[in-house]
Amino acid sequence: MGAVVATMGTTATGSVDPLKEIFELSRTHRVHVHADAAYGGYFALASNLTEETLSAFKCLGEADSIVIDPHKHGLQPYGCGCIVFHDPAVGRLYKHESPYTYFSSRELHLGEISLECSRAGASAVALWSTQKLLPLVRGGEFAKGLESCREAALDLHRRLLGDKRFITAFPPELDIVVFAPRAASVAEASALTRKIFDASARRNLHLAVAELPTDFFAADMAGMKRDRPALACLRSVLMKPEHREWVGRIWAILDEATTETLSG
Repeated sequence: MGAVVATMGTTATGSVDPLKEIFELSRTHRVHVHADAAYGGYFALASNLTEETLSAFKCLGEADSIVIDPHKHGLQPYGCGCIVFHDPAVGRLYKHESPYTYFSSRELHLGEISLECSRAGASAVALWSTQKLLPLVRGGEFAKGLESCREAALDLHRRLLGDKRFITAFPPELDIVVFAPRAASVAEASALTRKIFDASARRNLHLAVAELPTDFFAADMAGMKRDRPALACLRSVLMKPEHREWVGRIWAILDEATTETLSG
């Protein structure tokens, strides 16, 4: 049996794979479907996603296995991720023998079938406490925070679309926006990206640089010479609810940094 991995929010762009269609194919070909929800899994609680993205998240529970990483949107430190299998019987494949630690149970024990083993449970307690304070329910305070993140991303994306100095891709599915300066060629745009990155950092606006295939921006690259297979673009992750109130300031700094770069 093979396996298909569907990414429910890529770390680079926040793109969500069409999980519903993947399930339809998997039933025909009898493959294991693993949902990588490490970055975007919590957005299953958000109500302001597109119909297509909502459709993907609605069938998340049908996956054979899911991975989630609470250190991204779950308000936790590193080392708190986990993988969950639909069929608990797979635990026998992970079981290890450590008679000096666990020797009394005849049943599968989390200490024997997880990587956590006998380590301190501080991360688990922190996650439990957070979810007691901020329950994972639609319409709750935690869900509203995620919705604010996406609203911030949509706001920034709209500003970029209205400024002819930039090219961008489709509207963000979650809370990540990728964009680049418009130029005569991909190579020139890539060089300008890094200059804007530096100019923004000097103003305490810290973006990221990602290399993405030029096809990702194809709809907005009219007239640009594709002299490189990938475009170095800027990436902004608006993953804190307060970013919704900061988009105006973020845009002002980006505008200033871009003006300096293009006039230099």
